[in-house]
Amino acid sequence: MGFDLTQEQEALRDTAHRFAVHEIRPKAAEWDRDGTFPMEVCRKAFDLGLMTFFIPAEYGGQGLGMLDTCLIGEELAWGCAGVTATITANGLALGPVLIAGTEEQKRAFVAPFAGTFGFASFCLTEPGAGSDAGAVATSARRVGDEYILNGRKCFITNGSHASQFTVFASTDRSKGRRGLSAFVVPRGGPGVSTGKKEDKMGQRASDTSDVLFEDARVPAANLLGKEGEGFRIAMTTLDYARASVASVAVGIARAAYEHAAAYAKQRIQFGQPIAMNQAIYFLLADMAMDIEAARLLTWKAAWLADRSKRNTKESSFAKAFAADLAMRVTTDAVQIFGGYGYMKEYPVEKLMRDAKLLQIYEGTSQIQRMVIAKETLMR
Repeated sequence: MGFDLTQEQEALRDTAHRFAVHEIRPKAAEWDRDGTFPMEVCRKAFDLGLMTFFIPAEYGGQGLGMLDTCLIGEELAWGCAGVTATITANGLALGPVLIAGTEEQKRAFVAPFAGTFGFASFCLTEPGAGSDAGAVATSARRVGDEYILNGRKCFITNGSHASQFTVFASTDRSKGRRGLSAFVVPRGGPGVSTGKKEDKMGQRASDTSDVLFEDARVPAANLLGKEGEGFRIAMTTLDYARASVASVAVGIARAAYEHAAAYAKQRIQFGQPIAMNQAIYFLLADMAMDIEAARLLTWKAAWLADRSKRNTKESSFAKAFAADLAMRVTTDAVQIFGGYGYMKEYPVEKLMRDAKLLQIYEGTSQIQRMVIAKETLMR
């Protein structure tokens, strides 16, 4: 057992950190204020390999593992969580193809994203199917060599800009989640469109929109795995991806801690820096301790994934603990800043708004606890 990173991993983390320092942080507040989609920064990230690192080498990517992904995610989220979601969402969207796709499907639907800048989206959530994925109402009906899709997906990251969607639809509603199937759907076909763009509280540099399917025709060759395997594919994808969400939470929390510590050292009250008051330095000590614990939980979940070991419990540990930590640390950072922390000219209120979403997407903190309880009490 060891916790030392390789020289390559140190270099990777340094590259991501420098990108966050020079390309993300200088404009993060502006993008947040205006809800700007950071297209040019994404192009730079693509050129640097920060959008293709997860793609296996045989399909044109760098073939990096989940621990590498987490190192990148923490540093980018230290810069801005919304930008990070935009840059890294292709990993979630293409994950089901890498997990369940044939060789032909991987070359057709994954390899192009290694060579050409573009976005893909993961389409599972619906207005009536959030935590309950088995309630998906989007339907897929087989007609000859095609499936006809009808339904509405919501809260889709990069939905307005994606050229390809990984869509979960029911091929047999009577079977519930066992009737769920997964498809790769190109944007250009008839019946595929995007709906309203959401005006979010936080992570505002990330595009979130509806994606609509109205008699959208999809070749049967675009079915991932077999009919009825969609739920398993989705859950396997999320098990793998939750460590990367946890790393984003660690990055947000670290940024909030650093801002709070720096402010506490220079803010004078009662004749001394507030960092010297026990009420404040205990807050800072707890922040530092919990951030380290969240990072280690994240690394373990990633370590298991990189060894193709089942990590359902550990990924839920990491995601729930780190998301709740990020909310707590950012809230405490606002408290340390006092009235200034509530003002938009200071950075910590944005971090608090960004952190909240981590307790909701890719499985709420409550759902993670349900998974953990099942894994620990029923096995």
